[in-house]
Amino acid sequence: MNKIIVGISDQKLCKSPDVLVTYALGSCVGICMIDKVLGIAAHIMLPDSSAIPNDKNKFKFADTGIQLLYESMIKNGAAASRITAKIAGGANMFATTTPAMSIGDRNVEATKKALAKLGVPIIASDTGLNYGRTVSFNASDGSLEIMSSLKGNKTI
Repeated sequence: MNKIIVGISDQKLCKSPDVLVTYALGSCVGICMIDKVLGIAAHIMLPDSSAIPNDKNKFKFADTGIQLLYESMIKNGAAASRITAKIAGGANMFATTTPAMSIGDRNVEATKKALAKLGVPIIASDTGLNYGRTVSFNASDGSLEIMSSLKGNKTI
């Protein structure tokens, strides 16, 4: 088993028995998709690429990054009809009174919208609230372990 680190605005593709790990998700969202053959994960920072149209890193945004993840899975043999997703993160790390400043909520909403557009069901999630998470995605069985110093560990 290899532990593969998925960094900020990054995506990785792996196969069983590898594990994908993303550390310290705050307002960012970790997206893990699997089709029983392949596992893939991403770490998005922002909900919408239209605010920064010339940014070369398309994995930074939910609207472009999730599409590229999906295409990468298909190119590597995944069947669209078997792809499911688990998501974690999207916390609101700082108190705010304006919805526009709630980046975590906006990231989660954009992630759900992008996955729905592709027809990829979200089968489990741990999002929102006000605490960070580290996630570990097991490509062997699709389990997503969520670790938090404030809330403990759980597997979805």
